[in-house]
Amino acid sequence: MDNKLLIDKYLEEKFDMIKEVNETIWNYAEIGLEEMKSVSLYKKLLDQEGFDVQTNIAGMPTAFMASYGSGNPIIGITAEYDALPQLSQKAGKAEYSPIDEGGHGHGCGHNSLGAAAFGGALAVKEYLKEQNIDGTIKLFGCPSEEKDNGKTFMAREGYFDDLDAAFTWHPMDRNTAWSGGSLANISVIFNFKGITAHAAATPHLGRSALDSAEIMNVGANYLREHITPDARIHYAYLDVGGSAPNVVQGSAKVHYLIRAPKVKQALEIFERMKDVAKGAALICGTESSYDILTGLSDFIPNTVLTKTLHESMGEFGAPKFDEEDFELAHEFFKSLTEDEKEKVKADLRKQYDPEKVEEILQKPLDTSVQPLVFSSEVMPGSTDVGDLSYVAPTAQFTMATTTLGTSPHTWQMVAQGNTSMALKGVKAASGALALASIKVLQNPDIAKKAKKELKEATGGKYICPIPKDIQPNVNK
Repeated sequence: MDNKLLIDKYLEEKFDMIKEVNETIWNYAEIGLEEMKSVSLYKKLLDQEGFDVQTNIAGMPTAFMASYGSGNPIIGITAEYDALPQLSQKAGKAEYSPIDEGGHGHGCGHNSLGAAAFGGALAVKEYLKEQNIDGTIKLFGCPSEEKDNGKTFMAREGYFDDLDAAFTWHPMDRNTAWSGGSLANISVIFNFKGITAHAAATPHLGRSALDSAEIMNVGANYLREHITPDARIHYAYLDVGGSAPNVVQGSAKVHYLIRAPKVKQALEIFERMKDVAKGAALICGTESSYDILTGLSDFIPNTVLTKTLHESMGEFGAPKFDEEDFELAHEFFKSLTEDEKEKVKADLRKQYDPEKVEEILQKPLDTSVQPLVFSSEVMPGSTDVGDLSYVAPTAQFTMATTTLGTSPHTWQMVAQGNTSMALKGVKAASGALALASIKVLQNPDIAKKAKKELKEATGGKYICPIPKDIQPNVNK
């Protein structure tokens, strides 16, 4: 029996469990570092399947590592399961309809991401058991990708160091191997401490922390011209020193998110921002300090593993949607904004003639694996998969679980995450992850070439953007 047929058999045997993960974690909808019920479910099922499960790793109670097998190659697959706040939505409902107004929802599809990672790991486990060969599969439970960068802490603590190859995926609207990069970022709060005083009678006795914060923003604005054009400096005031205008403000806090195409660039900009803060404090006679919250590295796509993964996607196949899926997808497509619909149409026109475009729009689900095109384009967003990719050769892909044009972090994404079409995407993603992992197990030279490529890209060095003394924010 060839590998695809074997994996198909394994997934059919285990699909009730995979479906349980997808649906149950969708219902839990726990936000970052609070995913206790989600992790409990994973541990129960992985224990049943004979994995050695370690929980509460890298300082995070909702992180885990599950291993099966022995020896090399060691393959890692990463799972995520955190939801987003204020995105509660009924499943399968193509109009805004929250279950719990203000409640949480899986607006990035992490319930499905984790379910397929789990499915892929189960299939590889069955293969190792049945073939009785050397090799290890590790499933990493990675909490709080959305806000706390769980993988960055796990990378810093060495949990990915022994991997020969790593794979992951993301629910989206297209079946595509991910060949571009992503933005690194540093999340930091700058604090200013001043001296309060009566703003009319004795302002000369005060030292305004708010003035320092405002001057820092002026300095940051001038700095923007002199950093790499692809970098971004976002900010939000956390403390403006109170609400009384007749009091010289004694405190102020500004939260900055520094993004850049490479982690080295983000760290360099951070150093310059520290100097801007010192200058703003000197101008006003205040004191400045900073608190790093978190950070993450840019994603380095590994071409060797990406080719292997894309080949596996093609062999296992795209999701096998049926007419009910197409009808539901069409309803969700109608819920998109006109701009979102027009973008889908414009993208399709680049690939197909007008008649084919109209045909696809009546059944707006991606039903084929897109060609592999390597690109130097950097995604205008960030992911903690970047830190995994600095430590171990890593490849990732997207698989269709939603109608074309669905944006992450929307109620539409939540609503489609617990449907038949999402489950079909989960099964296809499980198969691709398993098949790519088995290819590496059968041909360890793939991992050797992938590791050589990674060393050339990084010089064999990983500098974690989160300092050693900063711990996950589990006590909020």
